[in-house]
Amino acid sequence: MKKNLWGAMFLIPAFLLITGCDTSLTVGAKTIGIRSWEFIYIDGYMRATYTAPFDKVWTACNRALTGMKAIDVEPDQKIARGTFTAMIHDEKVSIKVDYVEKEITAVSIMVGMSGNNIASQLLHDRIAIALKTP
Repeated sequence: MKKNLWGAMFLIPAFLLITGCDTSLTVGAKTIGIRSWEFIYIDGYMRATYTAPFDKVWTACNRALTGMKAIDVEPDQKIARGTFTAMIHDEKVSIKVDYVEKEITAVSIMVGMSGNNIASQLLHDRIAIALKTP
């Protein structure tokens, strides 16, 4: 019993230290990652939340795609969620926009067939810039 308690006392702080940085976990065919509590990777999609209403984030995503000179842009907007599919430099881009709360919207981006984290990060950066500009 005492040995298990010491093991738990070691593992909990170690887990907290690991999750403060980039970390990922693969279980079967599913991969989940966390990066500095900001971005979450789920099966190739990089997910981030924005403190802005759904309509404003939707417009920012469209502006980001336009700024990246995306072609074949296909928006599909529903009441509380929507998707964009497009091509940027011969790479398929999928963007999912989900309503979370009144002023919180989640955006998931996958570039390519299995996900390109650098390209997804670039699009998230462009969305954040578009949200800041009027």
